Amino acid sequence: MVRLHPRPFAIAVFGASVYACATVASSFALGRVTDRVILPRFDQGHVDGGTVAAAIALVIGVGLVKAAGIITRRIAATITGARVGGTLRSMVVERYQLVPYEYHQRNPTGELLSHAGNDVDAATEVLAPLPFASGVMVILVVSFGWMLLTDPYFAAIAVVLFPTLVALNVVYQRRVERPAEEAQEQLGVVSAVAHESFDGALVVKALGAERLESERFRAASEKLLRAKVRVATTRATFDAVLDALPTIGIAVLLPVGAWRVESGAVTVGDVVAFVSLFTILVWPLRLIGYVLGELPRAVVGMDRIQEVLAEPIDPRHELTVSREAGSATSGRAALLDVQGLGFGYEPGRDVLDGVTFSVAPGRTVAVVGPTGSGKSTLLLLVAGLIGPQRGGVRVDGRDLSSFTVDDLRATVAMAFQEAFLFGDSLAENILLGDDDPELLATVADLAGVSGFARRLPQGFATLVGERGATLSGGQRQRVALARALARSPRLLLLDDATSAVDPTTEARILRSLRSHLTATTTLVVASRPSTIALADEVIFLDEGRVVDQGTHDELLARQPGYAHLVRAYELDRADRAGEVSVT
Repeated sequence: MVRLHPRPFAIAVFGASVYACATVASSFALGRVTDRVILPRFDQGHVDGGTVAAAIALVIGVGLVKAAGIITRRIAATITGARVGGTLRSMVVERYQLVPYEYHQRNPTGELLSHAGNDVDAATEVLAPLPFASGVMVILVVSFGWMLLTDPYFAAIAVVLFPTLVALNVVYQRRVERPAEEAQEQLGVVSAVAHESFDGALVVKALGAERLESERFRAASEKLLRAKVRVATTRATFDAVLDALPTIGIAVLLPVGAWRVESGAVTVGDVVAFVSLFTILVWPLRLIGYVLGELPRAVVGMDRIQEVLAEPIDPRHELTVSREAGSATSGRAALLDVQGLGFGYEPGRDVLDGVTFSVAPGRTVAVVGPTGSGKSTLLLLVAGLIGPQRGGVRVDGRDLSSFTVDDLRATVAMAFQEAFLFGDSLAENILLGDDDPELLATVADLAGVSGFARRLPQGFATLVGERGATLSGGQRQRVALARALARSPRLLLLDDATSAVDPTTEARILRSLRSHLTATTTLVVASRPSTIALADEVIFLDEGRVVDQGTHDELLARQPGYAHLVRAYELDRADRAGEVSVT
Protein backbone atom coordinates (compact mmCIF):
# COMPACT_ATOMS: atom_id res chain seq x y z
CA MET A 1 0.00 0.00 0.00
CA VAL A 2 2.85 2.36 0.81
CA ARG A 3 4.22 1.88 -2.70
CA LEU A 4 1.00 3.34 -4.09
CA HIS A 5 1.73 6.75 -2.49
CA PRO A 6 5.25 6.69 -0.97
CA ARG A 7 5.87 10.44 -0.70
CA PRO A 8 3.23 11.41 1.91
CA PHE A 9 4.03 8.26 3.87
CA ALA A 10 7.75 9.15 3.94
CA ILE A 11 6.84 12.65 5.16
CA ALA A 12 4.66 11.11 7.89
CA VAL A 13 7.53 8.84 8.99
CA PHE A 14 9.86 11.83 9.05
CA GLY A 15 7.39 13.75 11.24
CA ALA A 16 7.09 10.72 13.54
CA SER A 17 10.88 10.46 13.80
CA VAL A 18 11.12 14.15 14.71
CA TYR A 19 8.46 13.60 17.37
CA ALA A 20 10.36 10.54 18.66
CA CYS A 21 13.63 12.39 19.04
CA ALA A 22 11.83 15.35 20.65
CA THR A 23 10.11 12.98 23.10
CA VAL A 24 13.43 11.56 24.29
CA ALA A 25 14.82 15.11 24.32
CA SER A 26 11.95 16.26 26.56
CA SER A 27 12.92 13.66 29.19
CA PHE A 28 16.56 14.66 28.81
CA ALA A 29 15.59 18.33 29.27
CA LEU A 30 13.59 17.46 32.39
CA GLY A 31 16.64 15.73 33.84
CA ARG A 32 18.90 18.72 33.11
CA VAL A 33 16.33 21.13 34.60
CA THR A 34 16.20 18.93 37.72
CA ASP A 35 19.99 18.92 38.10
CA ARG A 36 20.65 22.58 37.23
CA VAL A 37 17.54 24.44 38.37
CA ILE A 38 15.42 22.51 40.88
CA LEU A 39 18.13 20.86 43.03
CA PRO A 40 20.39 23.99 43.16
CA ARG A 41 17.36 26.00 44.29
CA PHE A 42 16.90 23.62 47.24
CA ASP A 43 20.62 23.26 47.96
CA GLN A 44 21.79 26.86 47.47
CA GLY A 45 18.57 28.84 47.93
CA HIS A 46 18.81 30.60 44.57
CA VAL A 47 19.38 29.96 40.85
CA ASP A 48 20.90 32.24 38.27
CA GLY A 49 18.27 33.96 36.12
CA GLY A 50 20.13 33.06 32.92
CA THR A 51 20.03 29.38 33.87
CA VAL A 52 16.29 29.57 34.49
CA ALA A 53 15.74 31.33 31.15
CA ALA A 54 17.84 28.74 29.36
CA ALA A 55 15.85 25.93 31.01
CA ILE A 56 12.56 27.52 29.98
CA ALA A 57 13.83 28.02 26.43
CA LEU A 58 14.98 24.40 26.30
CA VAL A 59 11.63 23.03 27.47
CA ILE A 60 9.63 25.30 25.13
CA GLY A 61 11.93 24.61 22.20
CA VAL A 62 11.65 20.84 22.62
CA GLY A 63 7.86 21.19 22.93
CA LEU A 64 7.66 23.19 19.70
CA VAL A 65 9.75 20.63 17.83
CA LYS A 66 7.53 17.84 19.18
CA ALA A 67 4.39 19.74 18.09
CA ALA A 68 5.81 20.27 14.61
CA GLY A 69 6.54 16.55 14.35
CA ILE A 70 2.99 15.67 15.46
CA ILE A 71 1.38 18.05 12.97
CA THR A 72 3.57 16.84 10.11
CA ARG A 73 2.89 13.19 10.90
CA ARG A 74 -0.85 13.54 11.32
CA ILE A 75 -1.42 15.55 8.16
CA ALA A 76 0.82 13.35 6.01
CA ALA A 77 -0.56 10.10 7.49
CA THR A 78 -4.14 11.26 6.86
CA ILE A 79 -3.26 12.14 3.27
CA THR A 80 -1.58 8.75 2.83
CA GLY A 81 -4.59 6.83 4.14
CA ALA A 82 -7.06 8.84 2.03
CA ARG A 83 -5.02 8.51 -1.15
CA VAL A 84 -4.32 4.80 -0.71
CA GLY A 85 -7.97 4.12 0.12
CA GLY A 86 -9.12 6.05 -2.94
CA THR A 87 -6.64 4.24 -5.16
CA LEU A 88 -7.61 0.79 -3.85
CA ARG A 89 -11.32 1.51 -4.29
CA SER A 90 -10.70 2.69 -7.84
CA MET A 91 -8.64 -0.43 -8.57
CA VAL A 92 -11.34 -2.73 -7.18
CA VAL A 93 -14.19 -1.01 -9.04
CA GLU A 94 -12.16 -0.89 -12.25
CA ARG A 95 -11.49 -4.63 -11.92
CA TYR A 96 -15.24 -5.20 -11.47
CA GLN A 97 -15.76 -3.51 -14.82
CA LEU A 98 -13.09 -5.60 -16.55
CA VAL A 99 -13.79 -9.10 -15.24
CA PRO A 100 -16.09 -11.40 -17.24
CA TYR A 101 -19.79 -11.31 -16.47
CA GLU A 102 -19.54 -14.79 -14.89
CA TYR A 103 -17.69 -13.22 -11.94
CA HIS A 104 -20.72 -11.06 -11.13
CA GLN A 105 -22.97 -14.11 -11.42
CA ARG A 106 -20.84 -15.99 -8.86
CA ASN A 107 -20.58 -13.20 -6.29
CA PRO A 108 -23.49 -11.44 -4.55
CA THR A 109 -23.66 -7.67 -4.81
CA GLY A 110 -23.28 -7.23 -1.05
CA GLU A 111 -19.98 -9.10 -1.17
CA LEU A 112 -18.75 -6.87 -4.01
CA LEU A 113 -19.72 -3.78 -2.04
CA SER A 114 -17.90 -5.15 1.00
CA HIS A 115 -14.69 -5.53 -1.03
CA ALA A 116 -14.86 -1.92 -2.25
CA GLY A 117 -15.93 -0.55 1.14
CA ASN A 118 -15.29 -2.55 4.31
CA ASP A 119 -12.22 -4.40 3.03
CA VAL A 120 -10.54 -1.20 1.82
CA ASP A 121 -11.30 0.46 5.16
CA ALA A 122 -9.85 -2.51 7.03
CA ALA A 123 -6.73 -2.60 4.86
CA THR A 124 -5.99 1.12 5.17
CA GLU A 125 -6.91 1.53 8.85
CA VAL A 126 -3.37 0.53 9.81
CA LEU A 127 -1.79 3.27 7.68
CA ALA A 128 -2.68 6.18 9.98
CA PRO A 129 -0.88 4.87 13.13
CA LEU A 130 1.90 3.12 11.22
CA PRO A 131 4.21 6.19 10.96
CA PHE A 132 3.67 6.82 14.68
CA ALA A 133 4.60 3.20 15.37
CA SER A 134 7.78 3.64 13.36
CA GLY A 135 8.50 6.71 15.47
CA VAL A 136 8.05 4.58 18.60
CA MET A 137 10.75 2.25 17.32
CA VAL A 138 13.00 5.29 16.98
CA ILE A 139 12.16 6.20 20.59
CA LEU A 140 13.14 2.72 21.76
CA VAL A 141 16.46 2.74 19.87
CA VAL A 142 17.42 6.27 20.98
CA SER A 143 16.28 5.60 24.56
CA PHE A 144 18.29 2.41 24.80
CA GLY A 145 21.38 4.16 23.43
CA TRP A 146 20.98 6.99 25.92
CA MET A 147 20.53 4.55 28.82
CA LEU A 148 23.55 2.54 27.73
CA LEU A 149 25.70 5.69 27.65
CA THR A 150 24.34 6.87 31.01
CA ASP A 151 24.40 3.67 33.08
CA PRO A 152 24.60 -0.05 32.18
CA TYR A 153 22.11 -0.97 34.94
CA PHE A 154 19.49 1.31 33.41
CA ALA A 155 20.26 -0.25 30.03
CA ALA A 156 19.78 -3.72 31.54
CA ILE A 157 16.26 -2.75 32.65
CA ALA A 158 15.53 -1.57 29.10
CA VAL A 159 16.99 -4.78 27.65
CA VAL A 160 14.42 -6.77 29.66
CA LEU A 161 11.50 -4.38 29.25
CA PHE A 162 11.60 -3.45 25.57
CA PRO A 163 11.90 -6.96 24.06
CA THR A 164 9.19 -8.17 26.45
CA LEU A 165 6.85 -5.51 25.11
CA VAL A 166 7.67 -6.44 21.51
CA ALA A 167 7.19 -10.17 22.26
CA LEU A 168 3.81 -9.50 23.88
CA ASN A 169 2.72 -7.55 20.81
CA VAL A 170 3.75 -10.42 18.53
CA VAL A 171 1.82 -12.94 20.66
CA TYR A 172 -1.17 -10.62 20.62
CA GLN A 173 -1.06 -10.35 16.84
CA ARG A 174 -1.09 -14.13 16.47
CA ARG A 175 -3.92 -14.58 18.97
CA VAL A 176 -6.15 -11.95 17.36
CA GLU A 177 -5.51 -12.84 13.70
CA ARG A 178 -8.10 -15.62 13.32
CA PRO A 179 -10.95 -13.80 15.15
CA ALA A 180 -10.18 -10.69 13.06
CA GLU A 181 -10.37 -12.73 9.87
CA GLU A 182 -13.69 -14.25 10.91
CA ALA A 183 -15.07 -10.81 11.76
CA GLN A 184 -14.05 -9.40 8.38
CA GLU A 185 -15.55 -12.34 6.50
CA GLN A 186 -18.77 -12.11 8.50
CA LEU A 187 -18.95 -8.39 7.78
CA GLY A 188 -19.16 -9.28 4.08
CA VAL A 189 -21.98 -11.74 4.86
CA VAL A 190 -23.91 -9.10 6.80
CA SER A 191 -23.48 -6.61 3.94
CA ALA A 192 -24.73 -9.19 1.45
CA VAL A 193 -27.82 -10.03 3.54
CA ALA A 194 -28.61 -6.35 4.10
CA HIS A 195 -28.22 -5.47 0.42
CA GLU A 196 -30.45 -8.36 -0.64
CA SER A 197 -33.13 -7.39 1.88
CA PHE A 198 -33.11 -3.73 0.84
CA ASP A 199 -32.98 -4.56 -2.86
CA GLY A 200 -35.95 -6.90 -2.49
CA ALA A 201 -37.96 -4.55 -0.28
CA LEU A 202 -40.99 -4.77 -2.57
CA VAL A 203 -41.08 -8.58 -2.41
CA VAL A 204 -40.53 -8.56 1.35
CA LYS A 205 -43.41 -6.13 1.86
CA ALA A 206 -45.71 -7.91 -0.57
CA LEU A 207 -45.20 -11.34 1.05
CA GLY A 208 -45.18 -10.09 4.63
CA ALA A 209 -41.69 -11.48 5.13
CA GLU A 210 -40.40 -8.62 7.28
CA ARG A 211 -39.99 -10.81 10.36
CA LEU A 212 -38.21 -13.52 8.38
CA GLU A 213 -35.76 -11.01 6.87
CA SER A 214 -35.17 -9.42 10.26
CA GLU A 215 -34.36 -12.82 11.75
CA ARG A 216 -32.02 -13.62 8.86
CA PHE A 217 -30.20 -10.32 9.37
CA ARG A 218 -30.12 -10.82 13.15
CA ALA A 219 -28.56 -14.28 12.78
CA ALA A 220 -25.79 -12.91 10.53
CA SER A 221 -25.26 -9.94 12.85
CA GLU A 222 -24.94 -12.20 15.91
CA LYS A 223 -22.16 -14.16 14.23
CA LEU A 224 -20.41 -10.88 13.48
CA LEU A 225 -20.96 -9.78 17.08
CA ARG A 226 -19.38 -12.95 18.47
CA ALA A 227 -16.33 -12.55 16.24
CA LYS A 228 -15.97 -8.88 17.21
CA VAL A 229 -16.29 -9.73 20.92
CA ARG A 230 -13.49 -12.29 20.62
CA VAL A 231 -11.28 -9.63 19.04
CA ALA A 232 -12.20 -7.08 21.72
CA THR A 233 -11.63 -9.57 24.58
CA THR A 234 -8.17 -10.45 23.28
CA ARG A 235 -7.30 -6.80 22.80
CA ALA A 236 -8.52 -5.83 26.28
CA THR A 237 -6.43 -8.56 27.91
CA PHE A 238 -3.25 -7.55 26.16
CA ASP A 239 -3.91 -3.82 26.67
CA ALA A 240 -3.95 -4.38 30.42
CA VAL A 241 -0.62 -6.21 30.30
CA LEU A 242 0.94 -3.58 28.04
CA ASP A 243 -0.17 -0.85 30.44
CA ALA A 244 1.29 -2.68 33.41
CA LEU A 245 4.77 -3.38 32.01
CA PRO A 246 6.10 0.21 31.87
CA THR A 247 4.78 0.73 35.41
CA ILE A 248 6.70 -2.36 36.53
CA GLY A 249 9.74 -0.92 34.78
CA ILE A 250 9.40 2.31 36.79
CA ALA A 251 9.00 0.29 40.00
CA VAL A 252 12.32 -1.43 39.25
CA LEU A 253 14.01 1.75 38.04
CA LEU A 254 13.37 3.78 41.22
CA PRO A 255 15.28 1.60 43.70
CA VAL A 256 18.04 0.90 41.17
CA GLY A 257 18.24 4.63 40.45
CA ALA A 258 18.43 5.48 44.16
CA TRP A 259 21.30 3.01 44.57
CA ARG A 260 23.16 4.41 41.54
CA VAL A 261 22.67 8.02 42.75
CA GLU A 262 23.97 7.05 46.18
CA SER A 263 27.05 5.44 44.56
CA GLY A 264 27.62 8.59 42.49
CA ALA A 265 27.23 6.81 39.12
CA VAL A 266 24.26 8.93 38.02
CA THR A 267 22.52 12.12 39.06
CA VAL A 268 19.03 12.64 40.41
CA GLY A 269 18.21 14.30 37.10
CA ASP A 270 19.15 11.11 35.24
CA VAL A 271 16.72 9.09 37.37
CA VAL A 272 13.97 11.71 36.91
CA ALA A 273 14.62 11.73 33.14
CA PHE A 274 14.31 7.96 32.80
CA VAL A 275 11.23 7.74 35.04
CA SER A 276 9.68 10.43 32.85
CA LEU A 277 10.72 8.49 29.76
CA PHE A 278 9.16 5.25 31.01
CA THR A 279 5.96 7.16 31.82
CA ILE A 280 5.88 8.74 28.37
CA LEU A 281 6.46 5.36 26.71
CA VAL A 282 3.17 3.91 28.01
CA TRP A 283 1.04 5.41 25.22
CA PRO A 284 3.51 4.95 22.31
CA LEU A 285 4.10 1.32 23.28
CA ARG A 286 0.37 0.75 23.42
CA LEU A 287 0.24 2.17 19.91
CA ILE A 288 2.56 -0.57 18.68
CA GLY A 289 0.09 -3.03 20.14
CA TYR A 290 -2.71 -1.18 18.37
CA VAL A 291 -0.89 -1.33 15.04
CA LEU A 292 -0.13 -5.01 15.46
CA GLY A 293 -3.73 -5.52 16.54
CA GLU A 294 -4.98 -3.82 13.39
CA LEU A 295 -2.47 -5.66 11.24
CA PRO A 296 -4.39 -8.99 11.06
CA ARG A 297 -7.55 -7.16 10.05
CA ALA A 298 -5.57 -5.13 7.52
CA VAL A 299 -3.95 -8.28 6.14
CA VAL A 300 -7.35 -9.96 5.81
CA GLY A 301 -8.80 -6.89 4.11
CA MET A 302 -5.84 -6.63 1.75
CA ASP A 303 -5.97 -10.36 0.98
CA ARG A 304 -9.62 -10.03 0.01
CA ILE A 305 -8.81 -7.03 -2.17
CA GLN A 306 -5.93 -8.91 -3.79
CA GLU A 307 -8.30 -11.78 -4.58
CA VAL A 308 -10.42 -9.33 -6.56
CA LEU A 309 -7.42 -7.77 -8.29
CA ALA A 310 -6.12 -11.24 -9.15
CA GLU A 311 -9.31 -12.12 -11.02
CA PRO A 312 -8.50 -12.51 -14.73
CA ILE A 313 -10.02 -9.78 -16.83
CA ASP A 314 -12.00 -10.40 -19.99
CA PRO A 315 -9.24 -11.03 -22.57
CA ARG A 316 -11.04 -8.82 -25.06
CA HIS A 317 -10.09 -5.81 -22.94
CA GLU A 318 -6.44 -6.59 -23.70
CA LEU A 319 -6.83 -6.99 -27.46
CA THR A 320 -5.40 -4.12 -29.48
CA VAL A 321 -5.15 -5.71 -32.91
CA SER A 322 -7.71 -8.11 -34.33
CA ARG A 323 -6.43 -11.64 -34.69
CA GLU A 324 -8.68 -12.29 -37.67
CA ALA A 325 -9.34 -10.43 -40.86
CA GLY A 326 -12.30 -8.14 -40.92
CA SER A 327 -13.42 -5.60 -38.37
CA ALA A 328 -16.65 -4.26 -37.00
CA THR A 329 -17.93 -2.32 -39.99
CA SER A 330 -20.76 0.12 -39.47
CA GLY A 331 -23.37 0.70 -42.12
CA ARG A 332 -24.42 -2.89 -42.81
CA ALA A 333 -26.23 -5.61 -40.90
CA ALA A 334 -24.29 -8.45 -39.36
CA LEU A 335 -24.19 -12.08 -40.44
CA LEU A 336 -24.60 -14.26 -37.34
CA ASP A 337 -23.29 -17.82 -37.35
CA VAL A 338 -23.60 -20.07 -34.27
CA GLN A 339 -21.84 -23.43 -34.43
CA GLY A 340 -22.02 -26.27 -31.88
CA LEU A 341 -22.61 -23.91 -28.97
CA GLY A 342 -22.47 -25.58 -25.56
CA PHE A 343 -22.66 -24.04 -22.08
CA GLY A 344 -23.56 -24.99 -18.52
CA TYR A 345 -23.54 -23.01 -15.29
CA GLU A 346 -22.73 -26.17 -13.30
CA PRO A 347 -20.56 -29.16 -14.24
CA GLY A 348 -22.59 -31.93 -15.84
CA ARG A 349 -25.69 -29.77 -16.32
CA ASP A 350 -25.71 -28.25 -19.80
CA VAL A 351 -28.07 -25.37 -20.47
CA LEU A 352 -27.17 -25.37 -24.17
CA ASP A 353 -25.86 -28.36 -26.08
CA GLY A 354 -24.72 -28.25 -29.73
CA VAL A 355 -26.78 -25.21 -30.71
CA THR A 356 -26.22 -24.42 -34.39
CA PHE A 357 -27.98 -21.87 -36.61
CA SER A 358 -27.33 -18.91 -38.91
CA VAL A 359 -29.08 -15.57 -39.30
CA ALA A 360 -28.70 -13.69 -42.57
CA PRO A 361 -27.87 -9.96 -42.48
CA GLY A 362 -30.87 -7.73 -41.87
CA ARG A 363 -33.20 -10.54 -40.83
CA THR A 364 -35.36 -10.59 -37.70
CA VAL A 365 -35.36 -13.99 -36.02
CA ALA A 366 -37.46 -14.97 -33.00
CA VAL A 367 -36.13 -17.48 -30.46
CA VAL A 368 -39.06 -19.42 -29.02
CA GLY A 369 -39.05 -22.16 -26.43
CA PRO A 370 -40.48 -23.27 -23.10
CA THR A 371 -39.19 -21.91 -19.81
CA GLY A 372 -35.71 -23.20 -19.04
CA SER A 373 -34.86 -24.07 -22.64
CA GLY A 374 -31.80 -21.76 -22.62
CA LYS A 375 -33.11 -18.74 -24.54
CA SER A 376 -31.64 -16.04 -22.29
CA THR A 377 -28.34 -17.92 -21.95
CA LEU A 378 -28.15 -18.13 -25.75
CA LEU A 379 -28.47 -14.35 -26.06
CA LEU A 380 -25.85 -13.78 -23.36
CA LEU A 381 -23.44 -15.96 -25.35
CA VAL A 382 -24.24 -14.21 -28.63
CA ALA A 383 -23.72 -10.85 -26.89
CA GLY A 384 -20.30 -12.00 -25.69
CA LEU A 385 -21.26 -11.40 -22.05
CA ILE A 386 -20.34 -14.98 -21.18
CA GLY A 387 -17.98 -17.27 -23.05
CA PRO A 388 -18.98 -20.60 -24.62
CA GLN A 389 -17.59 -23.81 -23.19
CA ARG A 390 -17.94 -25.54 -26.55
CA GLY A 391 -18.43 -24.28 -30.06
CA GLY A 392 -18.43 -20.62 -30.94
CA VAL A 393 -20.24 -17.53 -32.19
CA ARG A 394 -19.09 -15.76 -35.34
CA VAL A 395 -20.18 -12.39 -36.70
CA ASP A 396 -19.38 -11.83 -40.36
CA GLY A 397 -17.14 -14.89 -40.19
CA ARG A 398 -15.16 -13.54 -37.26
CA ASP A 399 -15.18 -15.26 -33.86
CA LEU A 400 -16.44 -13.11 -31.00
CA SER A 401 -13.32 -13.93 -28.97
CA SER A 402 -11.25 -11.94 -31.48
CA PHE A 403 -13.29 -8.75 -30.96
CA THR A 404 -11.99 -6.04 -28.71
CA VAL A 405 -14.55 -4.86 -26.15
CA ASP A 406 -15.01 -1.61 -28.09
CA ASP A 407 -15.56 -3.51 -31.34
CA LEU A 408 -17.97 -5.90 -29.66
CA ARG A 409 -20.08 -3.18 -28.08
CA ALA A 410 -20.10 -1.23 -31.38
CA THR A 411 -21.40 -4.35 -33.13
CA VAL A 412 -23.79 -5.95 -30.63
CA ALA A 413 -26.33 -4.36 -28.30
CA MET A 414 -28.74 -6.12 -25.98
CA ALA A 415 -31.90 -5.17 -24.11
CA PHE A 416 -33.04 -7.36 -21.22
CA GLN A 417 -36.43 -8.34 -19.87
CA GLU A 418 -35.46 -6.94 -16.46
CA ALA A 419 -34.61 -3.40 -17.46
CA PHE A 420 -32.05 -1.78 -15.18
CA LEU A 421 -32.01 2.02 -15.07
CA PHE A 422 -29.58 4.28 -13.25
CA GLY A 423 -30.78 6.89 -10.77
CA ASP A 424 -30.18 9.65 -13.31
CA SER A 425 -32.15 11.54 -15.94
CA LEU A 426 -34.11 9.82 -18.69
CA ALA A 427 -31.73 11.23 -21.32
CA GLU A 428 -28.63 10.06 -19.44
CA ASN A 429 -30.07 6.55 -19.14
CA ILE A 430 -30.48 6.41 -22.91
CA LEU A 431 -27.30 8.11 -24.11
CA LEU A 432 -24.97 7.07 -21.24
CA GLY A 433 -22.76 10.14 -21.32
CA ASP A 434 -23.23 11.17 -24.94
CA ASP A 435 -24.72 14.52 -25.79
CA ASP A 436 -26.59 14.12 -29.06
CA PRO A 437 -30.14 15.55 -29.00
CA GLU A 438 -30.81 14.32 -32.52
CA LEU A 439 -29.84 10.74 -31.67
CA LEU A 440 -31.90 10.95 -28.46
CA ALA A 441 -35.00 12.02 -30.38
CA THR A 442 -34.54 9.31 -33.02
CA VAL A 443 -34.08 6.33 -30.70
CA ALA A 444 -36.75 7.60 -28.28
CA ASP A 445 -39.29 7.66 -31.15
CA LEU A 446 -38.28 4.18 -32.32
CA ALA A 447 -38.57 2.68 -28.83
CA GLY A 448 -41.81 4.46 -27.97
CA VAL A 449 -40.25 6.61 -25.25
CA SER A 450 -41.12 10.05 -26.63
CA GLY A 451 -44.84 9.73 -25.87
CA PHE A 452 -44.55 9.30 -22.11
CA ALA A 453 -41.36 11.42 -21.85
CA ARG A 454 -43.32 14.51 -22.93
CA ARG A 455 -45.69 13.99 -20.01
CA LEU A 456 -42.91 13.90 -17.42
CA PRO A 457 -42.31 17.07 -15.34
CA GLN A 458 -38.96 17.87 -16.98
CA GLY A 459 -39.20 15.74 -20.07
CA PHE A 460 -36.00 13.87 -20.85
CA ALA A 461 -34.24 15.73 -17.99
CA THR A 462 -36.53 14.08 -15.41
CA LEU A 463 -34.73 11.96 -12.83
CA VAL A 464 -36.12 8.42 -12.91
CA GLY A 465 -35.09 7.40 -9.38
CA GLU A 466 -33.08 4.41 -8.23
CA ARG A 467 -33.46 1.56 -10.75
CA GLY A 468 -36.07 3.69 -12.54
CA ALA A 469 -38.51 3.43 -9.63
CA THR A 470 -40.68 6.32 -10.89
CA LEU A 471 -41.42 4.57 -14.18
CA SER A 472 -43.64 1.59 -14.93
CA GLY A 473 -42.20 -1.75 -16.01
CA GLY A 474 -43.17 -1.13 -19.64
CA GLN A 475 -41.65 2.34 -19.60
CA ARG A 476 -38.40 1.01 -18.17
CA GLN A 477 -38.25 -1.60 -20.91
CA ARG A 478 -38.75 1.04 -23.61
CA VAL A 479 -35.96 3.17 -22.11
CA ALA A 480 -33.66 0.14 -22.09
CA LEU A 481 -34.55 -0.57 -25.73
CA ALA A 482 -33.78 3.04 -26.68
CA ARG A 483 -30.44 2.72 -24.86
CA ALA A 484 -29.56 -0.33 -26.97
CA LEU A 485 -30.62 1.42 -30.17
CA ALA A 486 -28.47 4.46 -29.31
CA ARG A 487 -25.40 2.24 -29.80
CA SER A 488 -26.39 1.89 -33.50
CA PRO A 489 -25.80 -1.88 -33.35
CA ARG A 490 -25.36 -4.13 -36.35
CA LEU A 491 -26.73 -7.01 -34.27
CA LEU A 492 -29.59 -6.26 -31.87
CA LEU A 493 -30.54 -8.79 -29.18
CA LEU A 494 -33.87 -8.46 -27.37
CA ASP A 495 -34.41 -10.83 -24.43
CA ASP A 496 -38.20 -10.56 -24.11
CA ALA A 497 -37.43 -6.86 -23.85
CA THR A 498 -41.00 -5.74 -24.53
CA SER A 499 -42.82 -8.28 -22.35
CA ALA A 500 -44.10 -5.56 -19.98
CA VAL A 501 -45.40 -3.42 -22.86
CA ASP A 502 -49.00 -3.83 -24.00
CA PRO A 503 -49.37 -5.87 -27.24
CA THR A 504 -50.50 -2.90 -29.32
CA THR A 505 -47.54 -0.75 -28.31
CA GLU A 506 -45.20 -3.72 -28.72
CA ALA A 507 -46.39 -4.40 -32.26
CA ARG A 508 -45.98 -0.72 -33.16
CA ILE A 509 -42.44 -0.65 -31.75
CA LEU A 510 -41.40 -3.85 -33.55
CA ARG A 511 -42.85 -2.67 -36.88
CA SER A 512 -41.02 0.62 -36.45
CA LEU A 513 -37.76 -1.23 -35.77
CA ARG A 514 -38.18 -3.40 -38.86
CA SER A 515 -38.82 -0.45 -41.12
CA HIS A 516 -36.01 1.75 -39.78
CA LEU A 517 -33.26 -0.66 -38.77
CA THR A 518 -32.35 -1.84 -42.26
CA ALA A 519 -28.68 -2.12 -41.25
CA THR A 520 -29.43 -4.27 -38.19
CA THR A 521 -29.85 -8.01 -37.71
CA THR A 522 -32.26 -8.72 -34.86
CA LEU A 523 -32.48 -11.77 -32.60
CA VAL A 524 -35.44 -11.58 -30.23
CA VAL A 525 -36.65 -13.92 -27.49
CA ALA A 526 -40.42 -13.87 -27.91
CA SER A 527 -43.38 -15.24 -25.99
CA ARG A 528 -46.26 -13.43 -27.70
CA PRO A 529 -47.77 -14.79 -30.91
CA SER A 530 -47.97 -11.27 -32.35
CA THR A 531 -44.26 -10.78 -31.78
CA ILE A 532 -43.39 -14.18 -33.22
CA ALA A 533 -45.50 -13.53 -36.31
CA LEU A 534 -43.52 -10.35 -37.08
CA ALA A 535 -40.24 -12.28 -37.32
CA ASP A 536 -38.80 -13.43 -40.65
CA GLU A 537 -37.84 -16.75 -39.09
CA VAL A 538 -38.27 -18.63 -35.84
CA ILE A 539 -35.74 -20.78 -33.98
CA PHE A 540 -37.53 -23.35 -31.83
CA LEU A 541 -35.37 -24.15 -28.79
CA ASP A 542 -36.12 -26.94 -26.32
CA GLU A 543 -33.94 -28.47 -23.57
CA GLY A 544 -30.92 -26.54 -24.78
CA ARG A 545 -31.09 -27.76 -28.41
CA VAL A 546 -32.37 -26.28 -31.64
CA VAL A 547 -35.36 -28.44 -32.57
CA ASP A 548 -36.18 -26.61 -35.80
CA GLN A 549 -35.76 -23.33 -37.68
CA GLY A 550 -38.13 -21.81 -40.22
CA THR A 551 -41.02 -19.43 -40.63
CA HIS A 552 -43.78 -19.27 -38.07
CA ASP A 553 -46.25 -21.03 -40.37
CA GLU A 554 -43.75 -23.75 -41.29
CA LEU A 555 -43.06 -24.59 -37.67
CA LEU A 556 -46.76 -24.63 -36.83
CA ALA A 557 -47.26 -27.18 -39.57
CA ARG A 558 -44.37 -29.55 -38.82
CA GLN A 559 -43.58 -29.16 -35.12
CA PRO A 560 -46.32 -30.28 -32.72
CA GLY A 561 -44.34 -29.07 -29.72
CA TYR A 562 -44.02 -25.60 -31.22
CA ALA A 563 -47.73 -25.48 -32.14
CA HIS A 564 -48.69 -26.56 -28.62
CA LEU A 565 -46.46 -23.86 -27.10
CA VAL A 566 -47.89 -21.11 -29.34
CA ARG A 567 -51.44 -22.19 -28.54
CA ALA A 568 -50.56 -21.97 -24.84
CA TYR A 569 -49.29 -18.43 -25.41
CA GLU A 570 -52.54 -17.54 -27.21
CA LEU A 571 -54.70 -19.02 -24.45
CA ASP A 572 -52.69 -17.16 -21.83
CA ARG A 573 -53.12 -13.91 -23.75
CA ALA A 574 -56.87 -14.52 -24.09
CA ASP A 575 -57.18 -15.24 -20.37
CA ARG A 576 -55.33 -12.03 -19.56
CA ALA A 577 -57.53 -10.05 -21.93
CA GLY A 578 -60.63 -11.55 -20.30
CA GLU A 579 -59.41 -10.61 -16.85
CA VAL A 580 -58.77 -7.06 -18.00
CA SER A 581 -62.22 -6.73 -19.61
CA VAL A 582 -63.96 -8.10 -16.49
CA THR A 583 -61.99 -5.68 -14.34
